[in-house]
Formats: sequence, C-alpha cells, structure tokens
Amino acid sequence: MAEEAILGYLENHEEISDSGQFATEIGLDHNDVVNVIKSLHGFRYIEAQDIKRETLVLTEEGRKYAEKGSPEVQLFLAVPEEGSISKEELQKLLDPAVFKIGCSQAAKNKWVQMGNQISRKVQHVEDRVKDLLLRIQDGQEPGKDDNNSLKARKLTALQTWKGYSVKRGPDYAPTRRRTATDLTREHLLGGDWRNIEFKEYNFSAKGPPPESGHLHPLNKVKERIKNIFRLMNFEEMPTNKYVESSFWNFDALFQPQQHPARDSHDTFFLKAPETTKQLPEDYVELVKRVHESGGYGSRGYGYEWKREEANKNLLRTHTTAISSRMLYALAQHAKQQSFTPKKYFSIDRVFRNEAVDRTHLAEFHQIEGLVCDRGLTLGHLIGVLQDFFSRLGMDKLKFKPAYNPYTEPSMEIFSYHEGLKKWVEIGNSGMFRPEMLRPMGFSEDVNVIAWGLSLERPTMILYGINNIRDLFGHKVDLGLIKKNPLCLIGIR
Repeated sequence: MAEEAILGYLENHEEISDSGQFATEIGLDHNDVVNVIKSLHGFRYIEAQDIKRETLVLTEEGRKYAEKGSPEVQLFLAVPEEGSISKEELQKLLDPAVFKIGCSQAAKNKWVQMGNQISRKVQHVEDRVKDLLLRIQDGQEPGKDDNNSLKARKLTALQTWKGYSVKRGPDYAPTRRRTATDLTREHLLGGDWRNIEFKEYNFSAKGPPPESGHLHPLNKVKERIKNIFRLMNFEEMPTNKYVESSFWNFDALFQPQQHPARDSHDTFFLKAPETTKQLPEDYVELVKRVHESGGYGSRGYGYEWKREEANKNLLRTHTTAISSRMLYALAQHAKQQSFTPKKYFSIDRVFRNEAVDRTHLAEFHQIEGLVCDRGLTLGHLIGVLQDFFSRLGMDKLKFKPAYNPYTEPSMEIFSYHEGLKKWVEIGNSGMFRPEMLRPMGFSEDVNVIAWGLSLERPTMILYGINNIRDLFGHKVDLGLIKKNPLCLIGIR
C-alpha cells in the first residue's frame, strides 16, 4: 500500500517534501514508508534525500514529573500548611528520589524551612517545571534558559528524527515493473523471454561467505604441542584405547591395589565387559612378585596381590597406561634383538570420577612425554623439561620434590606466570622406578624419564577462558570456536 501511494502521488506531484508528514496523511507507519522508499530508490524509481530533525522530548523521569508534578512541589504539598513535620515522617510519604531532589530544589527556591523539622515558608507555589514539561509534550519549544535548566536536570533530551524528501527517479513508473532474476525453461518454451525485463547483474555484490569447519581451541593447541614434540624427535604413541585393564593402568606402574585412586569414587569401572581376559602371564607373575615381596632393590608392598583386581576394566585415568604398554613392547623387542632408545609422546583423553566445577571435569586431556635410554639421570630430565617448556614460551621454571607411586625421584613443575605475577604448577615429572621397569625386561642401565601436564590449563590461559566448561563439553559456545584465532605458541 505504501508503494502504491508513493508512486501514485509522484505521478501528479513533483515531490514528497517530508516522508513523516506524508506517512501521517495516508495513515501508515513511517517505518513502513521508509522501507519502501529505500527499495524504490535502489531500483531508481525515485530519488531520495535525507532529512534530519532534532526534537526536544521528555526523558522517562521528565514524563513522570509531567504527570505527578515536580519533586519540589510534591515535597511542598506533603508538608502541612500549619506546623511542621519531621524529616523521617516526610521521607516515608515520598519516593526516595523525589524526597532527595525535592529537598534540594525546595530549599533552593526558599519554599520550606529545612532542619530536623520541616515547615513551609510560603503558602502557595506554582509548578513551573511541570508546566514546561507539559508544553514540551504538546510540541512547544521552551526558552533557552528553561531548556538548559531542564536539560541539566536530565528531564529532557534531543531526539534525532530521520526521514526523506522524494522525487521521481530516472526509471520512474506509476507501478513497479516486476523483473526476473533467472531465465527459466518455462520462459524459453512459452516465449515469455521476449517481454521479460531482467534485473541488472551486480558484479560488485558479495556472495554469502561459505560456511566451513573450524578447529576447536583445544585442537589448535594440541597440534602446536604435537609439532614441538616432533621437532624434538619424539614418536607419537597410539592412544585409541580409552578402556584399559587395571593391570596396565595401575599394577604395571607399581601402584598398590589398596591405593585410593583405585577406588570407585575416583575411577570409572566398567560393568560390561567387567574384566579383561588377555594379559601376558609371565609378565603378570613378575609384577605380582614385585608388589608382594619386592625385588631389584625394593621391599615391595608386602600384601597379597589379587589377580581379580588387576583384571577389572576401567576408563583410563591417565595416558601413562599407554606408556606402560609401549615400554613393555620395547623391552620384549630388546630381548629378541637389541635395545633401541626411544622418545615417545601422547596427547589424548583420560577420565576421572571428579566433581565438576569451573576448573575440573570428569573427562580431560593429558599430555605425556617420555625418554627411554641408557644412563639417564635427573639432570637429563631437567634439561629435557627446560627444552620442552621453553618451546612453549615458558622459560622460567622451578622444580619441587613430589611423590608418585611409579616415579622416584619425582618433581612438580612450576612456571612463572607473567599475567598473574606468580609461580603456577604446570605439570608433574619423574624417573620411572626400577620396580616398574625391571619386570618388563629392561636391563639395569636403562632408565626412563617422563613428564605430564593437562591440555586444558594452558589452553585456558592462552585464550583467556576462566571456566573449563566454556572450553570443553556440551555447553561450549560455537561462536568461541569460530572467532578464536590460532594459538601462537612459539616453536623453536
């Protein structure tokens, strides 16, 4: 209807001088008229020029006082004509904002006597503020001084009105011609193509951006760390076994069967299949012996080792379960041929029965690296750690003695965080115990140094994420994945 009205009016008139006035005259919403004007202008049916007007309007507070009266008059009317009223009693009668402003303005106008008791100093007052506000509501302009006074009290504001003046365009017609955007089979068969007007092709128009996949921040950081390991000549371990037996996850690592980590409160055990049936029996016997009575310089734990505990299946609690399998395979290869030093790493998911909060999940990623060679010492471990973390941009490291069931000596790794201005723990490390390595078949001169850290913590620091549930899990915002840039960890 707006389009017909505009084109029809211009057929007999040279110009629509004001789109707002025109919309009022034809009884249409101005926004609808504006949308039609923009469309007709784009197709050159009309020429449109911008019109801008600034109009004085009442703020929300101003509209309230135009209805109920100014705060100073409301306060004046609440004071008894004869006698006085306490400030506390008067405050109960008025809105807190009205009381505060009213006290200030009424005292300024010398209408009331202020103190613990408030009384009138005059008998009658005029609400000039309300009168001015009502005049503005009716479209009248106040004087300059009055305008400045109301503006200072934030009772009025300037509102910019936008409209158009309209004239005929180069392609004007009383009715819009319907243009075709595509030449179809029907047009050709029916001969309609001879009379159809086709829309001009806009060669500068941009097509819709193609939607494509986006790497998750964890995958970006994961790939960068993998490249660091590869540059250090590490070989990636296969991490496709989420389900492990308690034997490879705990027993092979010389972790006692009564250890708290093996309780169901800390570990997810499987119901089906509940147990494993494939374990290397000769090796199992050696692990049992070292747990019960020790060996290789150790006294063991001195308890009755139970095979049924070792057979229980679980969701792996750390990627060190993979390391135990890989080291066992390496030791068997050394028995048959010759020992070959190896550097291994893995980055994948692990599972622990933890309470979920902003820094903990029951499922997360672990980064692990290990070196197996002859004559390795604690000095070698510190050197490798300094090399690895310096490539992550962490040059300031400290090490603190710690305890792990399967490493001795063990160290917690700390790095100085420039943003937090303090030392933060970033990982754990140590040398695998002889009680773990010798039953596998390694000779006494072969040692293994290893370290591990989470993937989520450095990712959260690098991307400024405070809640781990915003990074990993079913509540992740897809916008986070699309907008976050590549993590620039320095590779050296």
